[in-house]
Amino acid sequence: MIGAGPVGLAAAAHALARGLKPVVLEAGPEAAHAVRQWQHVQLFSPWKYNIDTAAARLLAATGWNSPEPEVYPTGRELIETYLAPLATRTELRDVVRTSHRVTAISRAGFDKAKSKGRADAPFEIRIHNGKGEAALQADAVIDASGAWFSPNPAGHGGLPALGEAAHAARIAYAMPDVRGAQRSRYAGKAVAVLGAGHSAIGILIDLAALAEDAPGTQAIWLLRSDDPAKAFGGGSADQLAARGELGLAFAALVRSGRIRLETGFGVTGITDEDGKLQIIAAGDRSVGADELIVATGFRPDLSLLAELRLRLDPAIEAPEALAPLIDPNEHSCGTVRPHGARELAQADEPGLYLAGMKSYGRAPNFLMMTGYEQVRSITADIAGDKAAAQRVELKLPETGVCTRGGLESIAALSGCCGGPAPSGVDSCCADDAKAKEAGRSGCGCS
Repeated sequence: MIGAGPVGLAAAAHALARGLKPVVLEAGPEAAHAVRQWQHVQLFSPWKYNIDTAAARLLAATGWNSPEPEVYPTGRELIETYLAPLATRTELRDVVRTSHRVTAISRAGFDKAKSKGRADAPFEIRIHNGKGEAALQADAVIDASGAWFSPNPAGHGGLPALGEAAHAARIAYAMPDVRGAQRSRYAGKAVAVLGAGHSAIGILIDLAALAEDAPGTQAIWLLRSDDPAKAFGGGSADQLAARGELGLAFAALVRSGRIRLETGFGVTGITDEDGKLQIIAAGDRSVGADELIVATGFRPDLSLLAELRLRLDPAIEAPEALAPLIDPNEHSCGTVRPHGARELAQADEPGLYLAGMKSYGRAPNFLMMTGYEQVRSITADIAGDKAAAQRVELKLPETGVCTRGGLESIAALSGCCGGPAPSGVDSCCADDAKAKEAGRSGCGCS
């Protein structure tokens, strides 16, 4: 298993349960290294969707107390309550190897062009472990290394914007902790956030909350499309309630003017003018800001698999059989059919599977519980239990896209029109609902 995140550790737990001999190679100094980069973020899904069944069985043997199933954990709580104990207090402590960065994988003795006898050769995994280069062999490989450390660039055509690299010191990617560890960087600044998913939304909500006690903080939303409505999500219809509430609260902030919105803003260049970033879009449009946060999703790093024969969708860079099921042009996380080994196996490299966020390529609609179902099926397939590999043991919640912002910030907003309207009430926000209940036409937030 490559990666000791939630999905990689779950894969190892399922492998142990089937009598296999897992080895988990983690590039970071501790398990869940990528999760530690977004530990300030609250998840969309409650605990009942974030704990793998095989992992829970390992933890139960240690006297572990399962968290309340309906509580929404932060990334930090996910680590402290679940992932760290799983990696260090169960049988997995003997199979997780930290500071082991995988640099390349091939078939032992076979380059990519050589065919005869290829499928019978073991995989050779090259690693850097702090002492230098090393190699080990395996009968099967589950790549669950994720995509957190390969974010998409700011440029609207998939390439970095002109000047993006030159101004890297004032550009951050994914979800920086703007109200916590990196508060000093963003407080009192004009901060532009590029993106349409819930990562961007969470950052913008955090910036609006930061402006409450740090005068001069300005949140600017740069949206590539012309219509912000999709970013507001499924609202009260969303089966993941925290995700729906986030979208409602964000919509209220935008309507109130506390977040400046620039639509149709495809970034082409970034320059510096009098110490301020000038973020440029087509049509001679530009926005000035002190900092830019790029929350435009991720793409898989396929370089370590370059010597293997992969069948990936040319657009999404997901396994060919999986790509039509997760195409973000057609699907949200709730409309993705549960899938497993059949969709994730590489026909030209028997024993190789992409899993977790890595398997989704450039699609943003991945859920942790989807990854758990993937590796349950994959380990069954490796063990020869084809019936279990083909069986579906997961039902997904409906609506919305599936990255996450900081819902806890909503409570910190004394304005925000009072927060989202109650479920089932025809109002744009909480204050509007109260005004109409009192017989007025509304509060003006619409």
